Amino acid sequence: MLPHSYTFDSQSKSQDLADDILAASSPSQIASACASIESFLLSHSPDQSRHFFSLAFPTLICKLFFGVPDATSSSSKPRPSNGWIDTVLSSNDPDSANAIFSLLSPSGVLLHSISAVDCLSLVKYVFPLERLPEWARFAISSGKDAPALSDLCPLFKAKLKEDPIKPSSHQLQLHVFEYYLFWFAYYPVCKANSENSDSVSTKRARKFRLDNWTSSIPGFSNPKRGSDQRIECNLYVRLLYTYLRAFVPIYDFNALQPYRSSLLQYSSGHDGSLRMRAEFVVNAFMHFWLVDNDFSPFPVCSMKSFGVSFPPRSVSGETPPPASGLGEVVKLFVKYLNLSSVDGTEDRGGESCGTPRRMVSNSGSLDAAKSRDALVPVRPAGSWNVWIQRPLYRFILRTFLFCPVGTSIKNASEVFDVWIRYIEPWTISWDDFSELDTIVDCSRKMKDDSGCRGCGYGYSPAWQGYVLSNYLYYSSLVMHFIGLAHKFLHTDVEIVVRMVSKVMSILTSSKELTDLIKNVDTVFHSKQAGSGKSMLNSLYRFVPAIREQLQDWEDGLCESDADGSFLHENWNKDLRLFSDGEDGGRQLLQLFILRAEFELQAISGDNLADNLKCIDSLKAQVSCLFGGDTVRKLSFSPEAQQRSQSCYDIFKPRRVGNHTISEIKYKGDWMKRPISDDEVAWLAKLLVKFSAWLNESLGLNQAECSQDERAWSYVELSGDMGNVCGSTETVKVVLCAIGSWLLISGVAVVRLMRKHGLRVNLRVLASKKIVMFLLLSAIFSVLKKALGLFHRV
Repeated sequence: MLPHSYTFDSQSKSQDLADDILAASSPSQIASACASIESFLLSHSPDQSRHFFSLAFPTLICKLFFGVPDATSSSSKPRPSNGWIDTVLSSNDPDSANAIFSLLSPSGVLLHSISAVDCLSLVKYVFPLERLPEWARFAISSGKDAPALSDLCPLFKAKLKEDPIKPSSHQLQLHVFEYYLFWFAYYPVCKANSENSDSVSTKRARKFRLDNWTSSIPGFSNPKRGSDQRIECNLYVRLLYTYLRAFVPIYDFNALQPYRSSLLQYSSGHDGSLRMRAEFVVNAFMHFWLVDNDFSPFPVCSMKSFGVSFPPRSVSGETPPPASGLGEVVKLFVKYLNLSSVDGTEDRGGESCGTPRRMVSNSGSLDAAKSRDALVPVRPAGSWNVWIQRPLYRFILRTFLFCPVGTSIKNASEVFDVWIRYIEPWTISWDDFSELDTIVDCSRKMKDDSGCRGCGYGYSPAWQGYVLSNYLYYSSLVMHFIGLAHKFLHTDVEIVVRMVSKVMSILTSSKELTDLIKNVDTVFHSKQAGSGKSMLNSLYRFVPAIREQLQDWEDGLCESDADGSFLHENWNKDLRLFSDGEDGGRQLLQLFILRAEFELQAISGDNLADNLKCIDSLKAQVSCLFGGDTVRKLSFSPEAQQRSQSCYDIFKPRRVGNHTISEIKYKGDWMKRPISDDEVAWLAKLLVKFSAWLNESLGLNQAECSQDERAWSYVELSGDMGNVCGSTETVKVVLCAIGSWLLISGVAVVRLMRKHGLRVNLRVLASKKIVMFLLLSAIFSVLKKALGLFHRV
């Protein structure tokens, strides 16, 4: 039992420390506050420091990430504007950055105190539900799905409790470490949303300059840093890397980690094991960053077994893309976890380090006779790779599908970089983290402890297991990216061409990789195993898993929600990369090359020769992937148009009203494009539906055929008809004549429109200028009448 005076002294010092933290805003004040926190925690035992975590720690979190005193309150939205992390980054002050890093590092005194307090379960926090990922907010607020959420998602296991104030509601109770990590994971999401909302509210989207976003694409960036900003001042990236190294082992869970011998030690009574803590960290980052607003956060079979369902659309009625601006942290997170797949070097005398390799038949370049007996060591997908496969795939796919056409391509380029690094795990090595290792001063120790530095070499048959377990990244996702390239080709044709060329260069970087991708596609579309090549027969056992992944990973992500997408209905039911149809990979890449050549020649300039060389290189890569000639002459004969759908039809929106877009065809591309900024969205959709109904009713969706023309029918009049006399009969005859003339004219206009392929197009009336003119005219007319009545009175 602590003396009352000592307890009161700890409480008063904690309150004073909270005031100092709240007042610290400059780099010098921040460094001083960090020193005061360390001094307090070193001089107090865990029992005495509970007042610090009750009074000062919430304020510390506020100042660290958001800089506002009400960041932990659920009544207002925190905005990371003047938090310590942003202040240090903007001031470019390494001293204050090192002070904060020393306080928050895994070997620092703060996390040591957090570990001690959590072991005794002295303090628990209630995390605001408004800051959770969107899917979690919906599940917890719905009430009926909250009990199953603890079993369905390990992130919330044994953490959801009934609210004592509202018995029908639930609250999320967390230990100190869990509470801190949740805010740490929420910070980049909040910052990205805040920056995006500010940019949208201040000005309209404009064409993004090339040099503003090319730095996120490997090979396209300038090695110099803008404004000489030091990486050691990017506190969040440094902390993220050290937390991953300290809490998430990439090889063996029982292996010694760099910070395992530090002050941060969690007993088995708190988190059960190191595996549970590592899984918690990975789950937190994965759900806050990759899943977030995804309406299908878990495998479909798991949700069905637990009876949990999520709405296919958000409250706004549209499927939103992932939060933009997460490219840097997601790339570091994915690249680090993918080191678990780099569990050894390429075959060097049959030795390997890390987990044992499993043996499967080679389906690469060996011939059929040798493949029966030849077994090669294949590196299976690492443990963490299995965790992030689905959420990362949906994260990339949702970005490719739902990235708005009118915005810049910066967010898509960042996600593109993440995808490129993921499908090239054989290029990942510890050298990629050398700069961060040097800053945290643990480069030598980390490499010694890891025992394996990664290969950094090209593809070899040893990576066959990785490619097979992630096959959709090399096939279906390539097709979705081609659709994105078509959609954003007008933004900057040079960079989009280089992006497509980068993907093609990866797929054709090795003959073994190209053969493997093509062989799996062949087996996927064949009905049953034949008596042909043995190398193909050995791949049939992977087809059910790939088919299941295709249905699960693309659950609900259909083209009906993606304006401007080229995808067809039920696209996620098949693989189309090597299809010979007009919606296959060869035809779409052929069309892309033709469009790119036209765009490059139209803009011309000093780089025209280099750009045309890039196009020639892309043609060679596509020829290597598909074989034969890349660009063939397109047939525009009427017979070809009758036999198959035009290539340009793949760029139209998917649904109009109750009809699929294949049933509704318009003349030209103007009606097919997504809603633009100069149109009233709801009115444009309404007019498109009304135009579709008119075209359907008038039969304008079918071409006029001269063979189906029917002869005019004649009416024989009886011979005893009397003369027309009287005014009534005369009026009837005149009205019938006018009506007949109008009907014949309408039929003639409809026949003329059908003959020339014209359609009713009322979308032009949705222009904001026209709507504004009509609205002002109506207001002016009403005011004129009102003033006239006023003068009469």
